[in-house]
Amino acid sequence: MVHRARRGRIEIIAGVMFSGKTDELIRRVRRAIIARDRVRVFTSRLDDRYAAQSVTSHDGNATDAVPIQSAADIVRGTSRLIQVVAVDEAQFLDEGIVEVATALAQCGVRVILAGTDTDFRGEPFGSMPALMAIAESVDKLHAVCVRCGDPACRNQRLVNGRPADYDSPTILVGGRETYEARCRACHDVPGVDVYQHLLSLDG
Repeated sequence: MVHRARRGRIEIIAGVMFSGKTDELIRRVRRAIIARDRVRVFTSRLDDRYAAQSVTSHDGNATDAVPIQSAADIVRGTSRLIQVVAVDEAQFLDEGIVEVATALAQCGVRVILAGTDTDFRGEPFGSMPALMAIAESVDKLHAVCVRCGDPACRNQRLVNGRPADYDSPTILVGGRETYEARCRACHDVPGVDVYQHLLSLDG
């Protein structure tokens, strides 16, 4: 990679499922294309709910994308001519995504990363917190809580229609059949003892 005259930056689109993160990523990609920027879009191979070589939102909006296994694949798939790199489902990528995003921005590339910032437990997800810390801009989107209608900031995982236990696997790719958007008050994770956790912090 070589340094570009254009100043690079990192933009984060974070939030819960069904909040419009992928739609916003696609919107920014399309605007960059209209501006005649050279764009490359990537998405995690873990998310195979839709077409393998596209980024697709829950509402059906889509744009072509390169499926990747690791952050290093972004480097291999980005030429010196690329001006904008967009990555969907960034929470699924390894911690190398922080270094890759930083290096690209240093080389003058505009880096747009969309991802879920908390897992089904309501805890920080993957490298999203680190990416949000180093970014020039962070837009945190909310969905609508299916229970009360308040702004939703949590991903409620359901197993056979019931909330998933705290010790369930962190990663489970799914859509509306597996997840609901909920606010903090309506979010339910059986098996987590909040008060015991607070006591452990005090000790």
